[in-house]
Amino acid sequence: MQASDVRGKNVTVIGAARSGVAVARVLQQHGARPFVSDKTAAEKLASEARLLTDLGIEVELGGHSDRVYNCSLMVISPGVPSNAPVVVEARRRNISVVSELEVASWFCRSPIVAITGSNGKTTTTTLIGRILGDAKKKHAVAGNIGTAFSSVVLGLDPAAAAVLEVSSFQLDHCETFRPRISAILNITRNHMDRYENSMENYAASKARIFMNQKDDDVVIYDADDEWTGRIIGQARCRQIPFSIHRSLKEGAFVEHGSLVTALEGKRSEIIRTDEISIRGPHNLYNAMAATLVGQLLGVTAASLRATLRNFKGVEHRQEFVRELNGVRYYNDSKATSVDAVWYALQAFDRPIVLMLGGRDKGNDYSRITDLVRKHVRAIVAMGESADKVEQAFQGIKPLRRAGSIDEAVLAAQQLAQQGDVVLLSPACASFDWFENYEQRGRVFKELVRNL
Repeated sequence: MQASDVRGKNVTVIGAARSGVAVARVLQQHGARPFVSDKTAAEKLASEARLLTDLGIEVELGGHSDRVYNCSLMVISPGVPSNAPVVVEARRRNISVVSELEVASWFCRSPIVAITGSNGKTTTTTLIGRILGDAKKKHAVAGNIGTAFSSVVLGLDPAAAAVLEVSSFQLDHCETFRPRISAILNITRNHMDRYENSMENYAASKARIFMNQKDDDVVIYDADDEWTGRIIGQARCRQIPFSIHRSLKEGAFVEHGSLVTALEGKRSEIIRTDEISIRGPHNLYNAMAATLVGQLLGVTAASLRATLRNFKGVEHRQEFVRELNGVRYYNDSKATSVDAVWYALQAFDRPIVLMLGGRDKGNDYSRITDLVRKHVRAIVAMGESADKVEQAFQGIKPLRRAGSIDEAVLAAQQLAQQGDVVLLSPACASFDWFENYEQRGRVFKELVRNL
């Protein structure tokens, strides 16, 4: 389906939050008849419902009626699982089901830069936006980062780059989505609850980012990542790798302590790696991917160097909160997988008191056992998965359980010694105690500032 195909059609939008409201408005402006349905209770989405009603868009809250199937197209938000009953039934009725990202792309006249990966998507997407902003190049940052693509697509200058963070959930329901430049940062075990505990299924989902790319498009990828290496051969476009461990004829790599790129026969020494302001090997990978995107979009080495020196990262990603009595507190609430914690534990050269737990997503903590032995002083187990965390690390490191985030922060403070780091890096989703990881991180920061 394309933009011209929606005119006069009934379109059901599942989800009445940010992306649902935005895509309903875009569809309405292009002649479709959108109907928005959300199973969330009406009082939680009252403002969204008023906005839709004021626009003349019909909406139902508190459940999905049979009205949702009176359509030729169903658009779903990233938070709606592929196996949700409403999606399964729509497909049974041969209704086309697509993501908000897919629909927004139908109306995009700008070149799309799409970033995916199990870890580092938000940091890399934000960094690319900063690189382009510092270089005075027109762009917009949107997607899974928190700003719906649909909310910005109609106002984009055709000369601007649409820089999008893209999740596997969004890609699962794309059909024609085609980035000019795509990037796969890594593919590590995550969201197994959504992919039937199959890394093959999850990797196939990530591969959809380049499925529509052509010869003159580009995919940037981590040459050191096992699962990315397994799928990259499927790409029909130009492939540009990056690596920490070896030099490359084309791509980004480390040589004599510097981040170096080689593109179209031109070699550029961008920056000393110890000058990059975001820390840890995972952030070096993120910086490489962002640098390659910047160069492909015409940003100079000097401008890239300045941005990489000054970019301080983003909220909820190893975000420094405060230092109290010689203990440094960091908010890494976005670390919702074991692999994200694996990266975080290598980013600090101080002993760590690790706050771990939440709603489990099929986690295998054996991945970080050796790092915990090496870097962690003590663990605070919290949330629904506290039992599983305790079973994984009991006897390996001192461990204390907490029944709330307040208790967890106090326990971490008591366990920490001068010179330590207290790190909220939960490896789990936040939905046991919070609406999302952002709320979890902000509550953590407030509690730490009040210590």
